[in-house]
Amino acid sequence: MSDAENALFAAVDALVEQAAAPGELPPPAERRRLREAAGLTRQQVAGALDVSWQAVAAWESGRAVPRPPKRAAYARLLERLAERHPQPGAQDGQSRPADGAAGDGKRTGGATGARQEEPTAGTGAGPGPRGVAAGGRAPGAATDRARGVVADGPDADGPDAPGADAAPVPRTERKGAAARPSGAPAPGRRPATGGSDRRGTPAADRTGTAAGAVDVPGPAQPGDDAATLPAAGPAGAPYPAGPLVVLDGAARAHTADGRTLHCPAATVTDLVEWALGAGIGQERLHRHGRDADPLVVLTEAAAERLGLPARLTDRRNLRLPEDHPAVRDLLAAGWRLTRRGFGPWARVHQPVEAHGTRRCVQLAVLPWDALDTRAWSDLTSFATPGELARALGTYATRVLTPRGSTAVNGLELMTALRPPTRPVRGATGGWTSGHVAGSLAVAVDPAPPEAPDEHPVAAGRDPHDVLDEEAYEWVRDPDLLSDAECALPHAVGLDVNMAFAAAANRLRVGLGAPLHTDGPHFDPKLPGAWYADLSGIATDPRLPSPFTPTGQRPTGPAWYATPTLAYAAELGHPVRPLEAWLRPEAGPYLDPWYTRLRDAYLATMADLGVTKDLTDADFLAAMERHRGADPATAGVLSAIKATVKGGIGKLRERPQGAGHRPGGRWPALERPTWRPDIRAAVIAQARTNMHRKMARMAAHGHFPLAVLSDCVVYPAPGPSPLDLLPRTGDGAPAPGVFRLGVSPGMVKLEGARELWWAAELMEQGHNPARHIKE
Repeated sequence: MSDAENALFAAVDALVEQAAAPGELPPPAERRRLREAAGLTRQQVAGALDVSWQAVAAWESGRAVPRPPKRAAYARLLERLAERHPQPGAQDGQSRPADGAAGDGKRTGGATGARQEEPTAGTGAGPGPRGVAAGGRAPGAATDRARGVVADGPDADGPDAPGADAAPVPRTERKGAAARPSGAPAPGRRPATGGSDRRGTPAADRTGTAAGAVDVPGPAQPGDDAATLPAAGPAGAPYPAGPLVVLDGAARAHTADGRTLHCPAATVTDLVEWALGAGIGQERLHRHGRDADPLVVLTEAAAERLGLPARLTDRRNLRLPEDHPAVRDLLAAGWRLTRRGFGPWARVHQPVEAHGTRRCVQLAVLPWDALDTRAWSDLTSFATPGELARALGTYATRVLTPRGSTAVNGLELMTALRPPTRPVRGATGGWTSGHVAGSLAVAVDPAPPEAPDEHPVAAGRDPHDVLDEEAYEWVRDPDLLSDAECALPHAVGLDVNMAFAAAANRLRVGLGAPLHTDGPHFDPKLPGAWYADLSGIATDPRLPSPFTPTGQRPTGPAWYATPTLAYAAELGHPVRPLEAWLRPEAGPYLDPWYTRLRDAYLATMADLGVTKDLTDADFLAAMERHRGADPATAGVLSAIKATVKGGIGKLRERPQGAGHRPGGRWPALERPTWRPDIRAAVIAQARTNMHRKMARMAAHGHFPLAVLSDCVVYPAPGPSPLDLLPRTGDGAPAPGVFRLGVSPGMVKLEGARELWWAAELMEQGHNPARHIKE
């Protein structure tokens, strides 16, 4: 036996001896079952075998097989684990159904001993009406419905429709728990006599386990103990079950803090009722906002158990047909769906009456691609339900409870942090809706230059009268490469952290409708679209022009957002607009949005070992390791970054679907947050921020090869940013240049390749910044 095999076998033997006590997670695959039964994570197995956790995931899914000498070591590991954890027999009272099993929904015991089936409503042993088990519905739910204590309906396109909710009734501040005794109704709310409140806990007891839910005793699910993500939703909080649960196929609802609740629901309708009584939710982010609705995430096995298909057949509309039994059952029970129907993110609600309780539940169906891999990495392919609950709970705690795609979440976060209305006393003494200062209260049409081509105000517009504020996509003319640059061996790509979030910081944007004016005096503090001629401003051809997305010099008058003209003035050029569409009512609307996402990003990077106090060399080393530190946390990080870009992009949502007619309106236009002018201002600010640093780099003799959005590629003497970035005599970063670090606006290494590779792409008309990470 070789020394390598001896070392691997010794590591496997040590790992087996350290394995946790059995926890009975059965197939889908025996390799995965054995690992999970021993309480081992993929990272632990990978560490013993000296491979990546992705390799272990591929082995467990059957997409790949290990090669010698790993193959023999891995086989020995499985053999030793099988001795300790044999396949449970059909009569084994300790076994539990698999997450992917299509069983009858019976619940059996965990590691602490078998649990007897609980009697259910109706027959006492089987499902009652629509399969509702005793305790599965919140106390008082039926009487609440009879009294009309129900919720309103959100908008079809994700974010809630403007004006759909009346302003929230004032109540005592939530943070001062002592201000309201436990069990006392909030001021201005109708007491739910003998029932449960919106938070799902009995009116007399908000400190224990959620009503209608049973804590499953015993240890957390295998894999949960290895997660590095912080817990959410502690017991005794307003929502004791936390912001969300992930439902598996064995009637277990996994919470963000590692607990497991029993969910007896056998249909989607019963699940909605159970969720409203399970203490799931999240407190509002602004005193005049609204608490987040319960989110239930369905695994593939849970969807199958509830009678939902494994895949949606309507790939265009991404929703269940209206005649599907689950949809018919919901409608028959008095529930409603939004206009987007029952899709990957389904919002189920009932209308709300005056002073009633909101009754709305969000469902995320994982097998229908509710978590896009482009935003969440490959989180759903490897995470157990417990790991997934903790990852989503971390996102909910640091950003907000997911309500759709990360783009929808980014837009919803804006409204959650700056709600449009607040309760005010009317002339007669009653409550009415009032405006929250600094928020977007009403939907407004854009100025003609700001509108996308599909918008009615763009009809008949000259093709040149368009505000074209987009991110950079520029490649330097290869003929402009100097001999000294061609002699450098490497091309180094730098990526700006959270570039669009950093651009939103302290950015004044318009809050109201645009006003047209001719011959205005330029004011850099006044948001708007300005028509000006910047074609006379000469720029170094080795740098992209700061005024156009292509980096080419303007050829005549054009429309620009305020940050672009402000940068022209900063460079010392006279700015004389010919006309403008201006928004005098303005403010830093995105400041709290930036702050929350910045803090979420920094906290998640710190979880991955990347902190603000690192030296440049240590930062680069930490960035090399951070992706493999914890894949679940890496998925959260990816989602946070996607929330920034998606939220900004959603400000100019274009019409979707074949039903839109040219020149007609579409639902997104009725949102106060449909604001293409704000999107244009953020992108213009990000682009000019990038140019400002490139100009400072050029002062030190460094000119870029290519720029793509927030990535810039430079020729360099070595493969590290340390070989490129200018320093002062005492070793500090030169003023104004790109700086390494984790904070938004600072840079990290995107990738490094040979210079000949970049030059070849440039000769072919391709952008090296697009491919340098590959």
